[in-house]
Amino acid sequence: MQIQSVITDSDLVKRYQGGSEGALEALLNRHKDRVLGYLLNLVRNRQLAEDLFQDTFFKVITNLKKDSYNDEGKFLPWVLRIAHNLAVDYFRVNKRIPEVKAKDDFDVFDVIPSEDPNMHEIFLAEQINNDVVKLVEHLPEDQKEVLKMRIFCDMSFKEISEETNTSINTCLGRMRYALINLRKLIEKKDLALRF
Repeated sequence: MQIQSVITDSDLVKRYQGGSEGALEALLNRHKDRVLGYLLNLVRNRQLAEDLFQDTFFKVITNLKKDSYNDEGKFLPWVLRIAHNLAVDYFRVNKRIPEVKAKDDFDVFDVIPSEDPNMHEIFLAEQINNDVVKLVEHLPEDQKEVLKMRIFCDMSFKEISEETNTSINTCLGRMRYALINLRKLIEKKDLALRF
């Protein structure tokens, strides 16, 4: 267990691509709580979150086997992006089509889709997320890295500090400047990022 915390995600990815199934298991164990928690927060349904979690790692495995993963030391953000896209795809496919159940007593309310605030929130969040992700790419590299780890990966500043091999105060400073610069970019682009 101690060895696993010393080995980086990048090393585990390389080992898995080299044929080590244990490396994949280590990656899965390392990130399963964060990815499942992210999905559960997004879809608010444990069974659906678990299904999407399995789909996420199936897609991760497929991409790793095809060597289509571009390792920039950003394994977890990449996995979370896959999870996010699968959740959005699920709602696109399954929530727009009303279910009609065959029964003797026809009721028009059976075919009118119910208003699902989670679906609405997900689509709005996706649009806002896409806008913000585009803007984040214009930030200096050190600020971008801390912001992505904090916001998109829900990492604590202590975890970010350990991952980037810098002090917590440095991480806090980078986050502060990232938010200041992001605010300036939002004003410059005149974007409305509120629900």
